Amino acid sequence: MDTMTLYVDKKSPIHSIDPLTKLIYAMVNIAIAYILNRLVPIFILTLLTFFILFLGKVFRRIVPILGLSLLLIFSIVIVQGFFNPENQTVLFEIGGIIFYEEGMLAASMFTLRILNMIASFGVLILTTRPDELVEALIRRGFSPRFGYVILAVLQLIPQMQATMGKITDAQRSRGMETEGNLSTRIQAFFPLIIPVVLNSLNDTRERAIALEIRGFGSKSARTFLNEKQEYPYKHILRGFILVGLIGAIVWRVWR
Repeated sequence: MDTMTLYVDKKSPIHSIDPLTKLIYAMVNIAIAYILNRLVPIFILTLLTFFILFLGKVFRRIVPILGLSLLLIFSIVIVQGFFNPENQTVLFEIGGIIFYEEGMLAASMFTLRILNMIASFGVLILTTRPDELVEALIRRGFSPRFGYVILAVLQLIPQMQATMGKITDAQRSRGMETEGNLSTRIQAFFPLIIPVVLNSLNDTRERAIALEIRGFGSKSARTFLNEKQEYPYKHILRGFILVGLIGAIVWRVWR
């Protein structure tokens, strides 16, 4: 995996799919999860996305990201279980704390939607090179500035991770304790995070200067280093995605 991207270089059917098709899938899949208002269809949709990650050989890469969402999921369960305005039916009680069926059902739907959202973007980010995605968007008529913003967002987390690693090593070489109990980690947080933020701002400034020097703001027609790549079955896949979206809308209207 490239240290400056989250992309995982593998040979899989998902990696060979058109970047724009995967982008459309991610956006539509998230939309369908919010269009549907039943637990079972959302659960099936989430399982499908996890299966696609498995086919793309990147499922293990998404697990740590899903783990980061556990605190958010836990808070949703607590808030919905206690304070959902539709709470009426007692589901179970723990130490005098009552959880309601309506609240837990709503919490389950929110949880599945969050997991589906993370997994959908995982399909896009983990199996698509950022430069290929940006180039495909620009070829379709999007502004190069918009493409640059997308590329910067996709590279933000890996770049900050790399910077954090370098600064942590530098601070350790100066005798700073960065590992140990919670108190030690809290004391080391600000001496680590401040250089990371300042370094990120400096990198942004240097990158902006470099782009202007290379004519990024030019209004002339763009040329591309790589030839346009044709992807088989992209129209068929987009057709299936469109049918799924229409089907979800029709199902919601007629239910």
